[in-house]
Amino acid sequence: MDVGDFLKWTESAPPTYRAAAARTLAGAYFDDRTADETYDVIEAALTILLDDASPDVRRALADALADHPEAPRHIMLALATDQAEIAATVLARSPVFIDEELVDIVAASDERLQVAIASRAGLSGAVSAALAEVGEREACRTLVANDGAQAARISLRRIAERFGDEPAMRELMLARRGLPSDVRQLLVRRLSDALGDLVAARSWVPEERAKKITGDACDRATVALAAETESEDLPALVEHLRITGQLTTALLLRAVCAGNVALFETALAVLAHVPETRVTSLVRAGRTSSLRAVYAKAGLPAVALDAFAAALDTCRRIAEEGGPRDRYRFTKHMVEGVLARYHRITDGEMNELTAMLRRFAADQAREAARDMARGTRAA
Repeated sequence: MDVGDFLKWTESAPPTYRAAAARTLAGAYFDDRTADETYDVIEAALTILLDDASPDVRRALADALADHPEAPRHIMLALATDQAEIAATVLARSPVFIDEELVDIVAASDERLQVAIASRAGLSGAVSAALAEVGEREACRTLVANDGAQAARISLRRIAERFGDEPAMRELMLARRGLPSDVRQLLVRRLSDALGDLVAARSWVPEERAKKITGDACDRATVALAAETESEDLPALVEHLRITGQLTTALLLRAVCAGNVALFETALAVLAHVPETRVTSLVRAGRTSSLRAVYAKAGLPAVALDAFAAALDTCRRIAEEGGPRDRYRFTKHMVEGVLARYHRITDGEMNELTAMLRRFAADQAREAARDMARGTRAA
């Protein structure tokens, strides 16, 4: 094959013929049977096609080369700066590009090319981080939906911070496998806030009442989420709750009453800067006097210590007596036990905790009834 003859032929051949030639040349370039001395000539011909006036020819070239790790780098880089459709083809598929190149393209390109990069199989954490930070909305959606993409906790959190107010993005992120618990809780909080704003804006209930309802719902969801979180991920969830002001006394007491003592233990360890193993041994020993120092160091209100002690004692007693295994009935039983022991507490903050526990007990009673009804219908 002579490059000069090829040039002359491209001047008169129809675009469809030139596109077919691009595919044929690409096939020959990757054919092991092609003679070594022919590769340079074929590569030169492929390079010439980059200047073809017809986008159909360059599109065919991009499609023919996109999946091959041995594709000439200079050709792939040139195609990545071509028209959006052509550039998207190679950016979505070509293994030739290194992370540094993809990061630079993410920072400088429009949404369509960002989407192409976000859809790449096996996308690296570095490129995912760039998309999370500067990617447009659709690019971030594509990244979240890409199960093969590596995305660090901080990247997923950044996407949640930027787009977590959008229902479609929340739904997509919450459906992602392995979503870290702190990111999931952030999305739950965004949903709770959105519902509260909607209820208040429609004047369905007074604003303060709306905040109370959605706040309780968010706490309930957070406790349920913590119960499903692996122990090694609990510190990250607790730190997130602390930073966002959600690690309240009421939340922790609710968690203990739901049987999630591990969240309380982790919170004490994080707040008091004490090894979790030591906190765990103190909590499970059942001696309030031993726990008091760590509790105080954690900065939790002294007046609530007796409520926590009662909840922990009740939890141990239910376990020893073989109490209800159903989580709704267990929690209802727990809360009633705590309230029975501390119904005379009149401190302002404890009144708030008592009111929260009463609402919590009512919620669990309703859930238990619904669960029983579901079981009856299923039977």
